[in-house]
Amino acid sequence: MVLLGSSFNEHHRDDELRSVSGLPDLRTAPERRTLPDLPDIQNNVRDSGTTFFFGKSTSGENVDEKSAMQIATVYACVRLLADSVAQIPLHLYKWDGEDRSVKAREHPLYKILHRQANPEMTKFSFMEMLMVQLLLWGNAYAQIVRDGKNSVLGLYPLLAENVKIDREESGKLYYIYHAYTNDVPGETNKDIYFRREEILHIPGLGFNGLVGFSPIAMMKNPLGSTISVEKYGSSFFRNNGQPIGVLQHPTSLKDPERLRQDWKRIYGGSENAHNVAILEEGVRPERR
Repeated sequence: MVLLGSSFNEHHRDDELRSVSGLPDLRTAPERRTLPDLPDIQNNVRDSGTTFFFGKSTSGENVDEKSAMQIATVYACVRLLADSVAQIPLHLYKWDGEDRSVKAREHPLYKILHRQANPEMTKFSFMEMLMVQLLLWGNAYAQIVRDGKNSVLGLYPLLAENVKIDREESGKLYYIYHAYTNDVPGETNKDIYFRREEILHIPGLGFNGLVGFSPIAMMKNPLGSTISVEKYGSSFFRNNGQPIGVLQHPTSLKDPERLRQDWKRIYGGSENAHNVAILEEGVRPERR
């Protein structure tokens, strides 16, 4: 995945334009400066994003986007919505001067939006990935890559879990992308800063209109209950669908754990159901 970016200082844009694929020097954080006669803007950008968190649910199960996608219903819903939206044709239109809109096929953006978002991704795969990010994390991000003439060359999706939004003291928003992988050879755990006009951001449902909250994090308690029920059912059938039992021995055992593991290995699991148990040394099973 190619990432291109520029600094917040317009005078050094050409010098600091770089890519995660190998151009030198990551950009530094935007300058914290206060401009005169600007309204007092509160930094509430992340209020929505910090309302709901991934993590342990009330059932005790840990819920995040990966564990949620292992639930059949969540996977089916995400795939259905993502594929359905990705199939919708996306056209660019213009006015023809007679109060009619026609497809702007000659515009450079037409091919990007309608056919191929970037050299590595078709429009379908690009839109599908954005929808998956939106449904799981509540936000979808893509970097807008431009040439020296400010023409758009492509759109590259960013992982929503690695993106943070903040605000300068002047009130302008900026985006921070944390590249924790080796997107740059030999470099990991680097923060890349983008200006607002360099990012296509599609927020989901949220409280401030700037950042959406994750549907998975918001619904982690019912999802955690679903995971608990599935684990309980798996454990129930793994033990032949029978209550927990007790093995009694007339004397003390030197290695009770070995007896437990042998019993589980020979008689545990659905494939060993209804096997005939052979007991020695006065061992007697009891159900609880």
